[in-house]
Amino acid sequence: MAGEFVVEPDVAPKDRFAYYWSQRGEWVEEPNRRRGGESGVQRIQAASGQLFYFKRQTGHIYRSWLHPFGRPTVLRERDALAGLTQLNIKVPKLIFSGAERDADNKWRALLVTAALDGFDELENWYAAGGREQYGEAVHDRLLAEIALTLARMHQGRWQHSCLYIKHIFVRVTGDGPQANVEVALLDLEKCRRRLTARQAAHNDMTQLRRHSSFSTADWEKLVYVYEKAFGSAIKGLR
Repeated sequence: MAGEFVVEPDVAPKDRFAYYWSQRGEWVEEPNRRRGGESGVQRIQAASGQLFYFKRQTGHIYRSWLHPFGRPTVLRERDALAGLTQLNIKVPKLIFSGAERDADNKWRALLVTAALDGFDELENWYAAGGREQYGEAVHDRLLAEIALTLARMHQGRWQHSCLYIKHIFVRVTGDGPQANVEVALLDLEKCRRRLTARQAAHNDMTQLRRHSSFSTADWEKLVYVYEKAFGSAIKGLR
């Protein structure tokens, strides 16, 4: 792992991008070419011992009617992190984000977030025996918390746009049926606001159904809580 860094450096705001950009760590997602540039993720440990993830991009942009000439995707992810946090949805804590053009007028962009301590991918939690360890009552509460989290996101008109089960992280702590259940969402690079909550809901929930391994019974439980919290049924979920 790379050398340590200071989370809040004693440097002027105008120099912070250069400071964070200069940090180096181990690649957890090797740079890959897409969207006209490269994007990858490094893991770096701070002097405190806490882990941070650096999404590092060059020329990696998206275009929209607001940004027809292109905008770094990490800035869209930064906006989503802020928006979901305001909705009381657990997401990685934002430490720093920024973008600038290099000497060749190509975008360089960076997003630094803190690791979600104690959280794990939902499928990893299943594979490690979490369901058997905590029992069906806790598992039902976990499904309900996932449903409530997603409904809250969609009511805020945020669409994840890449809602696979691997992007749902969970943390279950304590013992017995009173164990504490928490849910977090990751990989918000494609997350965006929609005109209506129903648009956001339909896209994400049908996508999650296609790209998840929930049993029919578990999916029915999740959808029941989701539609009750969302306020209406979503076509194609059953």
